[in-house]
Amino acid sequence: MANNLLNQLQSQIEIVIKGKSNAIKMALLTLLSKGHLLIEDIPGVGKTTLAYTIAKSINCSFQRIQFTSDLLPTDIIGVNIYNPETREFEFRRGPIFSNIVLADEINRTNPKTQSALLEAMNERRISVERKTYLLPEPFMVIATQNPVEYHGTFPLPESQLDRFMMHIKIGYPEREYEKQVLLQPSPIEIADTIKPIITSNDIIKMQKEIENIEVEESLLDYIMSIIAETRKDDRIRLGVSPRGGQFLLRVSKSAAYFEGRHYVLPGDIRELAPLVFGHRIILKTKSYISDAEKVIEDILHKIPLPL
Repeated sequence: MANNLLNQLQSQIEIVIKGKSNAIKMALLTLLSKGHLLIEDIPGVGKTTLAYTIAKSINCSFQRIQFTSDLLPTDIIGVNIYNPETREFEFRRGPIFSNIVLADEINRTNPKTQSALLEAMNERRISVERKTYLLPEPFMVIATQNPVEYHGTFPLPESQLDRFMMHIKIGYPEREYEKQVLLQPSPIEIADTIKPIITSNDIIKMQKEIENIEVEESLLDYIMSIIAETRKDDRIRLGVSPRGGQFLLRVSKSAAYFEGRHYVLPGDIRELAPLVFGHRIILKTKSYISDAEKVIEDILHKIPLPL
C-alpha cells in the first residue's frame, strides 16, 4: 500500500527532524501534489535539513541556492557560454535543474532574481534565448524565508507567493526533542547516512494516482464558499485566487491518499485551508502571514462543514 510507504518515509525523516511530524507531513503532501513549499521561520530550526532529507529519502537530486542581494537570475537558471572549439554558444544549466531545489532565504534577494523562479515553478520549464528547457520530474521548490522584521529582506510579491502551494512554520522543537538534538551529531550528518525509502518514479506514480481520488460535489461547494468569503470579508483587501482553490483541492486529495483513502473528507479541507490560503490573501491593515491565517480560521468557523 502506498500509504504504508509514505508512513515509512515520514518516520525516516523524523529521525533527522525530531518532533516536527506535522511539518514533515505538510512538506510531503506538497510534493505529492506537485506543489512548492514556503517555510517561514527563524534560522536554525531545520528548514534546510528538511529539504535535504526529503531529497535523500526519495533518491532525488538536490541543489541548494543561497539567495543574497547580489544573486543574478542566471545564477539560478543557467547561462549560455561561448565554446571557442565549436564556435557556438552552449547552455550551462543552473541549479534549478534538480528534483528538489532549496531556495534558501529567498527574501534576501531582489525581486528581479526572485522572478526568475516564476516560470520554473508554474510551468516546470525555463526559457533562455528563445529555447525552452524542461525541468526534471518530480520537481519541487522549497523556499525558506526569514521573518520580514529581519534586516535586509525583500518581501515576496503577490505573484510569487501565489505560486507556493503551502506556507508553513517549523518552530522550536519541544524540550525533550531539543535535548536529544544536543547529544547527537549534526542533522546533516545523520541525513547523509539514511537510505532512500522510495524512488523518484514512485513519487511520479503516486502523483498520477492522486488525480483519481474522489471528491463529492458538496466538497467543491465548500471550497467555493471559503473562497467567496475571502473576497467579501471586510478585513481582506485581496481574496483567494482561482489557483488557490485548485491547490487546496489538489493537496486535499493528497491528504486522503496519504491516509489510504480514495475519497476526500471535509476535515481534509478544513485542516489544510489556512496553510494554502493564508499567504494568498492580503489584509487591509499591515500584517504578517500568521495574521492572515487567523482570518482564514475565522472564516472556516463561520462556514458549516458539509455533511
